[in-house]
Amino acid sequence: MITRHRYGADPSQFGELYRPDGTSQGTIVVIHGGFWRAAYDLSLGRPLATDLVARGYTVWNLEYRRVGIGGGWPHTLDDVAAGIDQLVELDVDTSAVVAIGHSAGGHLATWAAGRPKLEDGAPGALPRVAVTGVVSQAGVLDLVGCAEHRVGASAAPDLMGGMPADLPDRYRLADPRAAIPLPVPVMCVHTRADENVPYSQSVDYVAAAGRAGAQAWLETVPGDHFTVIDPTAPAWRVVPAALPRLMHR
Repeated sequence: MITRHRYGADPSQFGELYRPDGTSQGTIVVIHGGFWRAAYDLSLGRPLATDLVARGYTVWNLEYRRVGIGGGWPHTLDDVAAGIDQLVELDVDTSAVVAIGHSAGGHLATWAAGRPKLEDGAPGALPRVAVTGVVSQAGVLDLVGCAEHRVGASAAPDLMGGMPADLPDRYRLADPRAAIPLPVPVMCVHTRADENVPYSQSVDYVAAAGRAGAQAWLETVPGDHFTVIDPTAPAWRVVPAALPRLMHR
């Protein structure tokens, strides 16, 4: 069963909830990518949601404000936080919540797992629902590097309102690298042939997390930037295989 629920008044503040037949195996939040831009929406996450609900998971396919339609700092982060917290109102099990994000969604999923570490007043602080595991699919995990190396052209500065040198506090609050070490496991899935988000984004994040004593690992898969969100591709199979570990079950 699929139902649509709002978590705010803006047209982009909603999600699609997929409930499995029978007992749920856990709750998954799917966060789509698209370099945080309005041209891309949650339709990118629907194939994954369909696959996961068939495997017995409750899935929350989340939409949020993007750059060009009211998004950017801090609204995109506020929306992802509010959207995840909305799970409290939806009568689902929030004891184990895995966030799966692709590309810019990988950034948002990993950032969301660090929300308990944010200072009061920061976007996303004081979460009502904790993310207990993360899958970053070709994720932007170094927001400063994304801006400085023009990954996605001006995508990161457009999201943040400027460059890291000019807005260091914003980047510190929004960058997954700055939140290392996370207290939850993070699995990065990436292909060496990715031409949109460099493979090094995942390699360097996992290395930094390991040095800090955090639990993070990299699954190198075949294909390109979009193969990882194709449920028919081998690159996807590593994700459902890892979910029991990420759910701590």
